[in-house]
Amino acid sequence: MASKYKFHDPEGTYFVTMTVVDWIDVFTRPIYKDIVAGSLIYAIKHKGLVLHAWVIMSNHVHFIISSRPKHNLPDIFRDMKKFTSKRIIKEIETNIDESRKKWMMKIFKSHGIKNPNNKEIQFWQQDNHPIELDTNKMIDQRLDYLHNNPVKVNIVDQAEYYVHSSAVDYIGGKGLIPLELID
Repeated sequence: MASKYKFHDPEGTYFVTMTVVDWIDVFTRPIYKDIVAGSLIYAIKHKGLVLHAWVIMSNHVHFIISSRPKHNLPDIFRDMKKFTSKRIIKEIETNIDESRKKWMMKIFKSHGIKNPNNKEIQFWQQDNHPIELDTNKMIDQRLDYLHNNPVKVNIVDQAEYYVHSSAVDYIGGKGLIPLELID
């Protein structure tokens, strides 16, 4: 059954989530967060991604994104998921300090076998649940939700202290990834 959540308007701005299968806390290790951040930077520079806000949590990533004219947001997002999945899996497999390797790989493989869209391994859940943000109220709600996620789960006391987020950009600071702020 097809999801009702799709990138319908190619020029729209969307709130999107990528979630690790079984909500595995992969992003407790900085190396895996760095892969996602690097992929975002690459997609901004080379693929036409416009990043408005982001946060990497322990097992999912939230974005507010759009695309440059003549660039296809669903394609950008699909390619980013594919790239990050492969890179993170490779890093998990080769990381001698990864104590959870066997357990995680078993889960990723079990999901890959069940999903006809994958050949062997599935890292991200299939659905991204893109929600078009077509009112200022929706944008404000999602920005607040996204930036306060690390506060809500007691990672930091104030949103702008969380490095793997765009919260600092929205108070006039400079975060890890170049953004186009939403007014």
